[in-house]
Order: sequence, then structure tokens, then C-alpha cells
Amino acid sequence: MESAEIRRRWLSFYEERGHTVVPSASLIADDPTLLLVPAGMVPFKPYFLGEVKPPWSRATSVQKCVRTPDIEEVGKTTRHGTFFQMCGNFSFGDYFKEGAITYAWELLTLPQDQGGYGLDPERLWITVYLEDDEAEAIWRDKIGVPAERIQRLGKKDNYWSMGVPGPCGPCSEINYDRGPEFGVEGGPAVNDERYVEIWNLVFMQYERGEGISKDDFEILGELPSKNIDTGLGLERLAMILQGVRNMYEIDTSMAVIKKATELTGVEYGAAHSSDVSLRVVTDHMRTSVMLIGDGVSPGNEGRGYVLRRIMRRAIRNMRLLGATGPVVKDLIDVVIEMMGRQYPELVSDRQRIETVALAEEAAFLKTLKAGTNILDTAILDTKESGGTVLAGDKAFLLHDTWGFPIDLTLEMAAEQGLSVDEDGFRRLMKEQRDKAKADARAKKTGHADLGAYRQIADAAGETDFIGYDRTEGESTIVGILVDGVSSPAATEGDEVEIVLDRTPFYAEGGGQIGDTGRIRVDSGAIIEVRDCQKPVPGVYVHKGVVQVGEATVGAKAQATIDVRRRTAIARAHSATHLTHQALRDALGPTAAQAGSENQPGRFRFDFGSPAAVPTSVMTDVEQQINEVLARDLDVEAEVMSIDEAKKQGAIAEFGEKYGERVRVVTIGDFSKELCGGTHVHNTAQLGLVKLLGESSIGSGVRRIEALVGVDAYNFLAREHTVVAQLQELVKGRAEELPEKVAAMLGKLKDAEKEIEKFRAEKVLQAAAGLVESAQDVNGVALVTGQVPDGTGADDLRKLVLDVRGRIQGGRAAVVALFTVAGGKPLTVIATNEAARERGLKAGELVRAAAKTLGGGGGGKPDVAQGGGQNPAAIGEAVDAVRRLVAETAK
Repeated sequence: MESAEIRRRWLSFYEERGHTVVPSASLIADDPTLLLVPAGMVPFKPYFLGEVKPPWSRATSVQKCVRTPDIEEVGKTTRHGTFFQMCGNFSFGDYFKEGAITYAWELLTLPQDQGGYGLDPERLWITVYLEDDEAEAIWRDKIGVPAERIQRLGKKDNYWSMGVPGPCGPCSEINYDRGPEFGVEGGPAVNDERYVEIWNLVFMQYERGEGISKDDFEILGELPSKNIDTGLGLERLAMILQGVRNMYEIDTSMAVIKKATELTGVEYGAAHSSDVSLRVVTDHMRTSVMLIGDGVSPGNEGRGYVLRRIMRRAIRNMRLLGATGPVVKDLIDVVIEMMGRQYPELVSDRQRIETVALAEEAAFLKTLKAGTNILDTAILDTKESGGTVLAGDKAFLLHDTWGFPIDLTLEMAAEQGLSVDEDGFRRLMKEQRDKAKADARAKKTGHADLGAYRQIADAAGETDFIGYDRTEGESTIVGILVDGVSSPAATEGDEVEIVLDRTPFYAEGGGQIGDTGRIRVDSGAIIEVRDCQKPVPGVYVHKGVVQVGEATVGAKAQATIDVRRRTAIARAHSATHLTHQALRDALGPTAAQAGSENQPGRFRFDFGSPAAVPTSVMTDVEQQINEVLARDLDVEAEVMSIDEAKKQGAIAEFGEKYGERVRVVTIGDFSKELCGGTHVHNTAQLGLVKLLGESSIGSGVRRIEALVGVDAYNFLAREHTVVAQLQELVKGRAEELPEKVAAMLGKLKDAEKEIEKFRAEKVLQAAAGLVESAQDVNGVALVTGQVPDGTGADDLRKLVLDVRGRIQGGRAAVVALFTVAGGKPLTVIATNEAARERGLKAGELVRAAAKTLGGGGGGKPDVAQGGGQNPAAIGEAVDAVRRLVAETAK
């Protein structure tokens, strides 16, 4: 049974039994404590935590998931993987243990010709929590599983919680016996390789308190409403149904392995080392495609770094297998072909996915070259100092800064006869991971901060937003927080957070910043609102200060936004939509939105592009936008189903979470996007849009900054003034300015070359005198001196090499010259072959001098360069060089 059919049967089974099919959420987690979705229940987390009332009592989904804690183990074992699909069914106060268990058993054992998976009931083993008598009784008495195939396990294995105070409960796992070829008998309590877990049923019935570990926390009591959360690993079930030994050999993975073997000529199963690399490539390329498909771009932070790391591991392993050229496109094509059967959006978005991935591959191939050069230098320095071990911090720097894989560092160092301080490297990696985990734990405690908002929402319901067509309105204060704590009242001078039952204030979201304005309470109190946010879904929090009087919960109030500011923001937001569409018209669908920020009179827009956008294209985009403004197009908003919006061709932003009903903003016949923000009523209200330019903000992501309306006019007015001043200076018309300025710069450049040539000649004239000043130090001709301040590094190097070349007669020679450039000391030291035969190496001499100067340096044995912070120490540096020459040349 193919993976796509497993997915189809799951959703069909539960839909027929009253569950709402919920599409997989984006891998980009809608949760500040997570980078990526690591489990099937994550999109349902707000419902389980009570932050939001679930819109259904029963739901089912097949959720895309990514986990990366054990990324180094991927491929080494057949059980670790980064991307997987979790089939889940959920009950919110509806059925509980008996219902969940009955459904699970029915689907697994129902014959395939009747819509089930057709597993042999005799091969299914059950585990339950050691204190869960109820679950065991259902399995034994209701389902008929023999008692000897039901095992009780402890809290560590069969108890679930989120790791923070909140819902928790016992689990029951369904395991499949793969037979004696996979190990000894005895059930999952004895051998989890033979008895592989395929389904976990979580019975959320208790509330937990604080704890010190996964299995050491206090149970506070029962939940008022019991819920069900189950998860079946699609890849694990596919492994069983397809009769293969591990999840790397199922249909969606084996196709990638075959393509990798085709590209490298390495046969799968021939050797353990090559099998590891093939599995790494397979897993990581699947994960990369799914991440890019959901809008993640390679970068150096957050989820962007996760993507970059796994892509580079895949590319690196392809090169270990023997690939010499680009391979990513071929691998991506296979992944899309296989996964596109389950996620058709991958097929329609193929061009953008390939563009992002190919750009990262090209960048990494360059990084490999640069990292190799840096590693070569580190190896040379280690050898020169007589060492045999490459320092751990060098390996860590290569890994952390350049993305240079540690296995490549180990291999290349070994080729040069060196080992690597792996303990030091691992220690630094652990410190980095520990810091990341500490940050994650700190973020998790953020749940407690939301409790006050949830209490207000539970008591008063969600805030009614009236701001699409109104700028003020009557409201009732339903919540007040002072210093993050609920309070019945707030007085003059208090920094407050006010929750109203209805509001015209737009809360920050979708790239649009929150509104500002005033809340006037009937008692006479005035609250200046400086921002508006939604810390939990549906609750609008007005942040500000009480300027006059006292505000109390329950008081009537008049909420009024800053209309002028809102209008300027609306202009910017509408201009963002126009820019998005104009870019897609110019560059194609790969120019997908990757973020935005709309402020009064200005906006920034991030979009996908593998390279800089040519100036001519930017000019065309700007012209098209302003031509649309002149067409006087109406801007309309309509709420519709997500399916209808897609049918109409509405553009959705990557990473955004949308419900069943969405708001679609349409600008004439030019633009149609899913958007919850505020907009102008007609394009003529924008007046003018001026694109200031575009730049890179990460691999494959560009950013446009722009001005709108009066701000755009003021910018052009200032530009006009500057042009007029330049016209006066160069005595020419505006259209002549580029040519005249270019001519002036050309003359200036020629003059600078003449000055540079004169200065270089003057420096080299000193060579003869310096040779005559050579001192004999234990048979070595040592030339030292300080040349005029301002001499550049290149000129100093030329002079040092020239002086070294003038020393004749086969004498051992060391030339060490110093200067001050930019207020800092600089030195270049060179040795000839005779000096090097006596153990004198330029790199060691430079390090001695640079240390005295308060800096550092290095280079090759024949010539090296260094610098420092203290020009006054040049005399001491000369002495340090002289002493080292004398000691070495004894």
C-alpha cells in the first residue's frame, strides 16, 4: 500500500465517523516556543490549553512534522529521521478511552478491501500506563486482546504532558510484532526493535503542575473536560504494509535513494558507510523540500538555519559518495514527484522550491571552497607550531561560522597527518546546544504569562473588531492588567493593558502594526493607547498609560483610533499588495512574499529571489504600481471559504495560519490576496509609491523599502533639491549629471593612481638604505625599521620582499618592517630560504611582534603579516623579533 493511500484511508475512515478533516498546518509553527511543528497535536495546542474554543468536537489530520534534536544520528540508525507525517484523531470533550481504542483497533485490523489496513490482530501488542486499569480492561474485555499481549509501563514511557503545567494523561501504545528475525520475543517492554510502536493514544484527563523532569511532576487533579489526542506514524505503518525493513526503504524514500545511487554510482546495501550517506541524503532532501514548500528560506538563524544545516549535510554526503557537480535539482524532482501525490502544492510550487534550493547549493559549494582554504591555514599553523592536534575551537569555528561539516574537518586533517580535538569541539557544541535549550525552556514558561488573558477571554468572550469600517465606537472595559497582573482598576500614571468587548483598534498582525489612539471612560478617565496586540487569539489588548482619572472593569468607554495614522498605514498596506503583484508579474511566482511591515507612509516587503533584482526591473515594477494608482481601482474585501479563495486565485502568505473562513482583499482586476489588514477604498488614495531600493536579507530572500503618499512626495522633493544643487555645481542639465559626475570621478581615480604610484616609488627608494642597515645576528642578516606612517599593507609587503631580494651571497636573511596605518601598527616579515633552513619562520616571528603590539597575525613560513593596537610599542616589537632570531639561530 503506497503512502498516499495510507493517508487517504486514514482521513476517509475518520471523516466517515463524524470527524472534521483539518488540513496539515504549515511546518512553520504558529507558536513562539517552537521553530517548527514537531508533533501532530501542535496545531491543536490552543484548544487543549483552553486558549481557544475548538470549532469541532471531533477532528482528524495528517500533519507534516520536523524534528532535529538527533540530526547527527540520522542515517547511522534506521530509526532516526527529521521529516515525518503524523496521522491523528482528536476528541474535544466527546468520546474518550473506549471510543479512541475501538476506532484504532477497527482501522488497523479492518481488511484492506473494506477500507482498513488489514493488519493481523495476532501481531499487535498493547502497552498501557501501569496505573491505568480502565484502558487495560477495554483492551482485554472490549477488544479481546489477550492479557499476555498487554504490558504495563511507567510514566517515562506511557504518560504524556507538554513539559509545562497544563493537560496531561496516560498513554496506550499499539505495537506491531515484526517477527523473530528482528530479535527476541517478550513484547515491547523487552524489544522495541522487533515490537515497533505504530500508534500512541493519549488520554488527556488530568492537569499537571510544575516538575523537574519528564516523569517527575505533580498531578493537580482531573480536567473538567477529557480529550483524546492520538498519533500514528505514517512512515512506520508504510514500512509494515510495504514489507520493508525500515522507513528509508518505503516508497517515498526509496525513490530518492535510487536517484542518489544513479547520480553517484554507489549501490545501496554495498557498505555501511555509503548506506549512512544515502540515508542522510534521502531524509534531508525530503525535509528540505517540505520546509521550502512551507516558506522557509536558508539562513543563519532559527528555522532558516535548520534548513541550511540539513541541506548542507545532504550535499556534503553526496560528495562523499562521489558526486562532483550540482545534484540538488535531480533529487528535488524525485522528492516532489513522490510527495506531490500527498501534497499537490509541491508540484504547483516546484519552480520556487527549486530556485531556493539551487541557490543554497551554489552558495554551499562556494563555502566548501572557502572553508577548505581556512582549514588549510589552520592545519599549516598547527604544523608550524609543532602540534599534531587541530584545536577544537578551530573546528568549531569552521562548523559554526562557515557551515563546514566536522566529518570533513576530521577527514582533511587526517590526510595531513593531524587529529582533531573532538572533545573540545563537542564541548563547544554542547555549550551552544545547552544555551539553545535554556532559551527554549525560558520561552516555554511564557504559557503562564498568557493565563490572565485567557481568564478574561473565558469570562467575556472574544473581542469584537469593528475597525474595518469604523474609527471609533462605544465599548465596555472587560479587563485591566497592571504590570501583567489582572486588576479591577487603574489610576493616573499606571502603565496598563486594557481589554474591551469591542474595538476599532487594529491589533498588530499580518505585517501591519497596531493602532494608537485614545480610550475615554465615562468616568472622565483618559487612556492614551500606544499599541494594540493579540497575545492570545481573539483578545485585543490595548497597551498604554492612564493620563487622567481612574479606569475600572465594567466601565463604559469611547474608543477612538488615530485616524491620520491609520490612513497612512492603510495606504502602505495596499501599496504592499500592489508591489507583491507587480513583482510576481515581473519575476514570476517565485517572488512570493516572505514577510512585510506596514507603517505610516512607508513599508518594507520581503520576497523570494535567488539574486538581486536588476535596476531596470525595479523601475518597471515601480512604474506599473503607479500606473495602477492612476487607474482609480476600487479596493474591496470579502469573507469566504478558504477553498473558494483558492479557486479565485487569491495569494496566501507563507507561514500564515488561516481558518476555514478567510478575508480576501481585491484591488480591481490587478491583485487578490488573503489579508486581515486595513486598506484604502480606492488606489487613487495612495497618491504615489516610491521604491527606495532592494537588498539581500538572507539566502534567497530580498527586501524592498518604499514610501507612500506624502512621504513619497517629500522624498522626491528632497531629491529634486539635491539634483538642482548638483546642476549648479557641475554647470549642467539634470540629464547630463551622470556623464559629468562619471567624468569627474574618472579624473579623481586617475589622480589617485598617480599619487599611489609616486608614493610606492618613494617607499621602494628606501630599499637600498635598509639593506645597508642590516645587522648580523648569529650569522643572520636582520633588517628592521619603521617606514613613513600611512604606508599601506601592499606597499609595505612590496618593500619587504624587495629588501629581501637585495641581500646577496646566500646569507640567511630576515626582513621585519613596521608602519602605522589608520592609527594602528602594521608589520610584514619575510625570510629567505637560508633563514628558513635555520628554523626561522616568518609566521612565528610575526606572532611574536604582533603580541607585543597588542594584536595578532600569521602567514606562511616565507612571508607573514600582523598588526596590533599600540603604535608606541613598535620599538619593543623590533626587540622581540631580534631576540627570537638570536635564540633560533644559535
